[in-house]
Amino acid sequence: MITPQDWADARLLWDFQQMGHQPRPCSVAIGLGSHDLGVADVAVGLYRRGLVPLLVFTGATSRTTRARMPRGEAEHYRERALELGVPGGAVLVEPRARNTGENIRFSRELLAEQRVGVSSVLLVSKPYEERRAYATLRKLWPEVDVVCASSRMTLAAYVDSIGDDRLVLDMLVGAVQRLIVYPALGFMVEQEVPVPVASAYERLRERGFTGRLVSA
Repeated sequence: MITPQDWADARLLWDFQQMGHQPRPCSVAIGLGSHDLGVADVAVGLYRRGLVPLLVFTGATSRTTRARMPRGEAEHYRERALELGVPGGAVLVEPRARNTGENIRFSRELLAEQRVGVSSVLLVSKPYEERRAYATLRKLWPEVDVVCASSRMTLAAYVDSIGDDRLVLDMLVGAVQRLIVYPALGFMVEQEVPVPVASAYERLRERGFTGRLVSA
């Protein structure tokens, strides 16, 4: 059972992960693969606003997405974008990445292969992984400017849209754990985790929301 304290702690993690950037024109939008088709919807919205001329969707499958997206996360995102009216020529698919680092590296390689000049990236992720995505791109592609974007909604609304409370809380805990342990491994730049956020993270871990933790 998820308690009121669990939800309060989860909201602290949720708010911390969001960077608060204002979308602005960029060379390309990169949509990071996940179980959430809302990432594709946000990317399409940015394209429709004329903020980017090109969308890159990146992601293979994971244990969370295998059943929901059997053709691969990036391919399902592409299909969604086409359904919403984006022309096929404005969408590139990177189908191999299985983690955020590979999302960035493989997207960068694909854009170089396509001879697309990139000075700035609109980085589209789930709302609770903006900071993690930002820290990863800053490490692996430091020469470009990065602006983070995601669905603008409350934690409660997001959980309702996904339909799996525990999955979302597990993901929140896993995203903060990576901010703590990955900089020392060279996977992302350091992000200061405020004490209230770190305490909320520890409480949720102790309560068993550990389904997305990595060995550290």
